Amino acid sequence: MPAFRALKTLARSLSTTAKSTSELVGTAPSHRCYIFLHTPQPPSEYPAKYATPIQRALLLRTAKWGGSVNFSWSEDQESVCARQPGEEDKQEYHLTAFAYPRGKLEATVSMDNIEEVGEKLRAHAEGVSGATPSNSNNVHLYVCTHGARDCRCGDIGGAVAQAIRDELRKRRDTNPDDPSTRIKLAEVAHVGGHKYAANLLVYPHGEWLGEVEPEDVPEILDAILALPVRPRNIDEIPICPSHWRGRMGLSKDEQVQLLQRTYS
Repeated sequence: MPAFRALKTLARSLSTTAKSTSELVGTAPSHRCYIFLHTPQPPSEYPAKYATPIQRALLLRTAKWGGSVNFSWSEDQESVCARQPGEEDKQEYHLTAFAYPRGKLEATVSMDNIEEVGEKLRAHAEGVSGATPSNSNNVHLYVCTHGARDCRCGDIGGAVAQAIRDELRKRRDTNPDDPSTRIKLAEVAHVGGHKYAANLLVYPHGEWLGEVEPEDVPEILDAILALPVRPRNIDEIPICPSHWRGRMGLSKDEQVQLLQRTYS
């Protein structure tokens, strides 16, 4: 995208923040690492409160150092078929994790190796030698479409996810080498903040966006593609300030202070 268009997008975001930003900023939960367990079924099929033995066990091991564990689905991501009822503790998951400042890490987890994977994730999040991050240049977008948890996520989130698919298809049909080919879209379970639907998580940047509507999609994609593919540093200007909920690696107070500095 031309630099002028990127600057125009940022300027528009900065000029339209006033009311919604004060409600959104600081609502992203503080985390150092976000872990997505890949499921073979989309969030539209998840029950209202979705948890599994592995998800609970992994969260127990990672929450103490700032990890958060959720479920995601896309047609493209690798997943393992679900076990039969009563065999949930034998389930295996492919996972994708993002941490500040090291970016993306992929692994496969089961009850048999959960201690090893938990330690690998901690090492990745803490920058310990031995955890090798991915060198991928892909941008990962996660839209909450967990309708059984809240209809707004299913309705608005579903519409935004479809709008992203449509926009990516349009750009790629026009130019097979368009930068948007680096974007990977997935749907995710409850992230908190139903009233901010649609919620859009941007990784490895670590940005959380809320109150996204289908018509916002082109400008948001432009803003994302204009930036380096890495976790955002703690003092960098937020992506799409008018939709900004917060950032990986920052506490609630730090998120609020960052946005305040953006306008000072």
